[in-house]
Amino acid sequence: MNIRPQPASGIPAKLELHRLTATQALQALREGRLLARDLVQSCLQRIEARDGEVRAWLHLNPHVLKQASALDALPQEQRGRLHGLPIGIKDVFETKDMPTTFNSPNFEGHQPGQDAAVVDLLRAEGAIILGKTDTTEFAAAGRNAATGNPRDPRFSSGGSSAGSAASVADFHVPLSIGTQTGGSTIRPASFCGVYALKPTFGMVSREGFKIYANSLDTVGWYGRSVADLALLAEVLGLTETIRPAPGA
Repeated sequence: MNIRPQPASGIPAKLELHRLTATQALQALREGRLLARDLVQSCLQRIEARDGEVRAWLHLNPHVLKQASALDALPQEQRGRLHGLPIGIKDVFETKDMPTTFNSPNFEGHQPGQDAAVVDLLRAEGAIILGKTDTTEFAAAGRNAATGNPRDPRFSSGGSSAGSAASVADFHVPLSIGTQTGGSTIRPASFCGVYALKPTFGMVSREGFKIYANSLDTVGWYGRSVADLALLAEVLGLTETIRPAPGA
């Protein structure tokens, strides 16, 4: 599946849909040159082809194509800022329509009754939650994520947000959500070769995700460009302009 962009779009004419950055895909969706269902289908095909080796996912959303079609049917004035974008969620965030296991055998099949605050906000802005990505058990210690490094699965993808980083690096999704206590967002980004942002502690709601260290845990995210990181930062309310310190 390919799209035929307008010359000014900046999207290569024969780029596979799952390789689009979030900002490229969002532009094409807004201009009516791309359907959310086609983008999701391409991502699912990539996962089918690659995740047996990469092992980035613990659970995939079985209703994702139906949800994408429903979004395609919305008129422009009802579409959110993330309309049609598939996103991966680290499996320490509650999701009302998918299990939340924390990669722990003690929580196998655990089904929350609500979404974490971040997940709820992403859905409200039109994002499609593609599935739950692998993590170190409880994002802390114990069972390691099975995820390998997409560049060479014999090596580590880092932890604890292993699946979130690898899923973006291997073109399964354009965006994913992770968490960080020490280096659990920025380390996997470095290992896998993608962009990540760990914002200032407390700037993004932690309601509905498994807390490991209450004084440190922070929501983070991954993309394949700086513009992708900024896109989620704006949606999650990080709009303050960075200014030099006085006297700097």
